[in-house]
Amino acid sequence: RIEISHDYEMLKNKKIVIEAIYEDLDIKTKALKTAEKYMNPNGFLASNTSTIPISVLASKLINPQKFIGLHFFSPVHKMKLVEVIKGQKTSSETLNHALNFALQIGKTPIVVNDSPGFYTTRVFVKYPFEGMAMLSEGIKATSIENAGKKAGYPVGPLALSDEVNIALIGRIRKQILKYDKKNLAGPWDKVIDVMATNLNREGRSGNGGFYDYPKNEKKHIWRNLENHFPVSTTEIPEKDIVDRLLFTQIIEAISCYEKNIITSAKDANTGSILGLGFPSDSGGILQFVNNYGVLKFRDRSLQLTERYGKRFTPPNLLNEMAKTKKVFNSL
Repeated sequence: RIEISHDYEMLKNKKIVIEAIYEDLDIKTKALKTAEKYMNPNGFLASNTSTIPISVLASKLINPQKFIGLHFFSPVHKMKLVEVIKGQKTSSETLNHALNFALQIGKTPIVVNDSPGFYTTRVFVKYPFEGMAMLSEGIKATSIENAGKKAGYPVGPLALSDEVNIALIGRIRKQILKYDKKNLAGPWDKVIDVMATNLNREGRSGNGGFYDYPKNEKKHIWRNLENHFPVSTTEIPEKDIVDRLLFTQIIEAISCYEKNIITSAKDANTGSILGLGFPSDSGGILQFVNNYGVLKFRDRSLQLTERYGKRFTPPNLLNEMAKTKKVFNSL
């Protein structure tokens, strides 16, 4: 039985405690330190953080070996995935307990190593970011959204940004940058600032975002959007729009695999479909590369890099795989 409480007294003798506070390091750290004192010392403590490294949170705890990340996805009652994040000091016993717990509550766990944003958040944000980047280039919002659906995503990147909340995406971005200085800045930063800060349009939960949400009517692209992001007279091929949305996430997933953030192609594929809404008929994000052809995918990445910027640069792992004709083993 799962109980929700703000009262630390309720944690006495509990063997599994999950902290689910918003992404603020100081507040999370304080709550975790207090929870650790109250709970059963033989149990394990977890955080539902989506961006803050587990090892950073663990550094203030008495028993960091009994601490782990359990990143659930919203809405929790519908989303099957849980991302299980090992910190530098997380013990094998804690990992096993966390995996068993995830299975007991009917979730599908994937295991990842510690990193800012872990696996799913790092890959997730690339889709809305690329949609915003194209909007800033003068590509029509409807063209971007239609390309997202054509690629096989449930919704376009701008609609997704509205659902998640544009300001929240901006905060996620800042959290990842705080711990990962190599993470690229991009044109999406300006779009987030204009929409969330200047215009106070954060998304569906606020005053509307890229879309308007009239009562008893279907949502539609905000009519003033083109006043702030004028449409360019230069058109780019629809195939490029589709590929940019797909490739930006796939390249980040390959980079995570290369850095051992995620070590299983099977988990990478499972996480992409169950947690990120990656096109399900692809077999998953790394299986997409296998189906596309590794060499062909690498060459298309180089083409996109030349046209649209270094964020499409193929990772070294992809270049090696293209050379040796290897594929991602999903077994």
